[in-house]
Amino acid sequence: MDEALLRSLTPGVIALLVRRGADFAAAEDAVQDALVEAVRVWPAGPSPGSPPRSGPGEPLRDPKGWLVTVAWRRFLDQARSDSARRRREELVDEEPAPGPASGVDDTLQLYFLCAHPSLTPSSAVALTLRAVGGLTTRQIARAYLVPEATMAQRISRAKRTVSGVRFDRPGDVATVLRVLYLVFNEGYSGDVDLAAEAIRLTRQLAAAIDHPEVAGLLALMLLHHARRATRTARDGSLVPLAEQDRGRWDTESITEGVAILQAALARDRLGEFQAQAAIAALHADAATAAETDWVQIVEWYDELVRLTDSPVVRLNRAVAVGEADGPRAGLAALAALHDSLPRHTAVAAYLHERDGDPATAARLYAEAARKAPNLAERDYLTRQAARLNAGRGR
Repeated sequence: MDEALLRSLTPGVIALLVRRGADFAAAEDAVQDALVEAVRVWPAGPSPGSPPRSGPGEPLRDPKGWLVTVAWRRFLDQARSDSARRRREELVDEEPAPGPASGVDDTLQLYFLCAHPSLTPSSAVALTLRAVGGLTTRQIARAYLVPEATMAQRISRAKRTVSGVRFDRPGDVATVLRVLYLVFNEGYSGDVDLAAEAIRLTRQLAAAIDHPEVAGLLALMLLHHARRATRTARDGSLVPLAEQDRGRWDTESITEGVAILQAALARDRLGEFQAQAAIAALHADAATAAETDWVQIVEWYDELVRLTDSPVVRLNRAVAVGEADGPRAGLAALAALHDSLPRHTAVAAYLHERDGDPATAARLYAEAARKAPNLAERDYLTRQAARLNAGRGR
């Protein structure tokens, strides 16, 4: 049984059932039942009435058609026993005959459905991983370090929310991309590598829709993922970009990401993910931290500010300005931002250290450590404060 094949077929099967008339929640439940049946049956052969094999020990001729047939029958079984049977009689009477699945691929619509604006970001992410990614509720719960029952409730609420949404409405690509980027930024936890899963899903989306921002996001993910092995030391401590071993960066992912980005930029429809990918590409292009083209990076941050006007982008721009034009210029750019912004204090500490003020930098590093969102970042900032205080003591 090919688990990767099942996961890749899942969104198309759900979408096909929804197009036939099943509501989303019922379709998703029916497909999960079909997947369980596939896991049980496929290693030994298909169940009676399913499409034949092309030869002994060979894969099913039409695995998607098999899943559609089994899932649709599960849905009809439930429909017949439901209290709303009368409203579904027409669906029951129109059961399609077993056979090859429709060539229409509604996967793209399923992306839009799972990223519906009525859902919270966390619910949209969970539903995307379940319906489009084919992950089980247990896998998603482990990835997010929450009880399985909690994740099941979150997914159930999300399914109820989108069950009445029709497939004939245009979807918002930007919302889908934000959801996929949220998945990517979760990284790795439990037994699911969410960063790799996000890349897989974004590749799938890029194959279904010709959009420069989809390509931009895929390029951004590949360029960031290329540095993954060097971001932490063996003891789990953070390694800043300037101190990472660039010889261990994944050059294959960098080459692919740059090629995808260049093709997207050539279309002259710049978006925020393309601009972010361009910044990541400039970091990847530098053989050493000292060779980084900070002037170009500032220019790309200017584009990002124009596109998003995001305070977080302005904060990152202040760091780049500090590298390109000196720490005083970086501090001047930082002064225009509110100090309640996440990581504002850490940036201020770094710029003050570069400006030759270790006392202020040490105090700010310690303050930033108390505000850190996670243990690894807190430990790193605490060590920076301790290093500067020790230096002052000597």
